Amino acid sequence: MVLALNGKIIERRHNELPHGTSPDPAWFKGMNALSDWPRNRLLLALPPRNLKRLMPELEFIRCEREQILLDADSSLDHVFFPDSGVISVVAVYADGSIIEMATIGREGCSGVQAALGAKSSSARLLVQIPGSAAKMSRAAFTRAMESMPSFRGLMYAYSQAFLEQVMVSVACNGAHSLKQRLARWLLMMRDRCDDDALLITQDLLAEMLGAQRPSITIAARELERAGLIKRGRRQVTIRDRQGLTKASCECYQLVRERVAFHLPKTYV
Repeated sequence: MVLALNGKIIERRHNELPHGTSPDPAWFKGMNALSDWPRNRLLLALPPRNLKRLMPELEFIRCEREQILLDADSSLDHVFFPDSGVISVVAVYADGSIIEMATIGREGCSGVQAALGAKSSSARLLVQIPGSAAKMSRAAFTRAMESMPSFRGLMYAYSQAFLEQVMVSVACNGAHSLKQRLARWLLMMRDRCDDDALLITQDLLAEMLGAQRPSITIAARELERAGLIKRGRRQVTIRDRQGLTKASCECYQLVRERVAFHLPKTYV
């Protein structure tokens, strides 16, 4: 098995142990966790030979809840390719308040600005749902853009899909009710997590949707009374995905269709 960690290639077989030692369960657990890495669908859409070239440039990282991976107005030193979990791209205002502009899951990456040649970030990357990601330096990302046509094509296609997501989000904020937008947001998180239990607080929901906490509570309560979700401590569980889709606005399906159109191999 070959893994790339922190820019180094590591090759080791599962049955390769020093003489006189017993297998360590923790070691096998760690190896199993990385045996199918990376799991980012954008990277996996690359031809195998190109992904192999990129592997030494990728670093496996854990993404913790509410962790800031990159702040607004900071140097754009790295690009992140989520394997699991969700990263929010948020605008930061002078008073410290934030509002979500887009989300990134395993179907994409944080490289839109880097793909356009930016050297500093105009937005904050905030971990919304914990998970893991492949981390790549901007220098390595730029080299791949210049030398790898398949990588460059994917990044441009993803940039188009990302911008369309932002545009739909802007329109949705002005055209649809908070309950519809909350339903859409929960569905988008569910698409990326494969789990009905979403580790999210209502305070963070309020920030992401640009609403007051009491308003979020009312909207969530309505969805819960309809049997669509269940609220818990720092968690929201989807109980009826089909019903939640009906309670959402058309923007949810529109974003899915547009991403699938530009990146048919990355979004399900």
